[in-house]
Amino acid sequence: MNQLVGERISIATFKAQTTRHRIMGIVNTEDTQIVFSDTPGVLKPNYKLQESMLAFSESALADADVLLYVTDVVENPEKNKDFLEKVQKMTIPVILLINKIDCLQNTQGNQKAQNSQNMLGDIVEKWHTLLPNAEILPISAKNKFGVEMLLKRIKELLPESPAFFDKDQLTDKPARFFVSEIIREKILLYYDKEIPYSVEVSVESFKETPKNIRISAVIFVERESQKGIIIGHQGVALKKVGSEARKALERFFGKSIFLETFVKVDKDWRSSQKELDHFGYNPE
Repeated sequence: MNQLVGERISIATFKAQTTRHRIMGIVNTEDTQIVFSDTPGVLKPNYKLQESMLAFSESALADADVLLYVTDVVENPEKNKDFLEKVQKMTIPVILLINKIDCLQNTQGNQKAQNSQNMLGDIVEKWHTLLPNAEILPISAKNKFGVEMLLKRIKELLPESPAFFDKDQLTDKPARFFVSEIIREKILLYYDKEIPYSVEVSVESFKETPKNIRISAVIFVERESQKGIIIGHQGVALKKVGSEARKALERFFGKSIFLETFVKVDKDWRSSQKELDHFGYNPE
């Protein structure tokens, strides 16, 4: 979606389950408005947070005019069998995007490009069997390969309709949302194992002036031991997260950022419906 919109709306890392919310990115031209809806990846939920994430994904099936089903060259289709069955029954156009095709070339080393083509052909055939009515488009979002072609095809498939948003609007999310997401992105990048998935970020204060923005944010974890890991020895780890997040926020907002971060324990927040509602994980 970031490539299609032309702005960094959704955080992106190499880790699974990076996206937790349904985020809209809006493309406006003289005669067109396209509203992209980026959802969490499909997964089998193990706790209430993941149930909410799946609900965000399924909600996209209900109101989309075109469905972009994004996979890649290494994903096993069997893991999302239940969700695929719902996609198979859809009457709207479905475009299956096979992302990361640049990885096929990388894994071949000095072997002929033909081997990459054969591997891609096998992947396309497998997906064609699973979703026979879908248009299949190999892409590399990283290298922007296929993005223009995809955008052109989406425009052809979309029905005519009045614009839903103002022409200068880029997303449906408020500024505070992107602050919390950017901080969470840095945590995903700099901490291992379960730590990033046990974290939620809440922006307590956001005060903007023409020259700068002063932000106070709380990083919530589930355990006291996780709090210690997030902070690190003599606060070094938290300082690194804060510094990298501040730089990213300055690029995002185009202003000087003063960022304060605190760490608090909110025991088992991922399994508490009350806490999930508080953090905005209500798909309705």
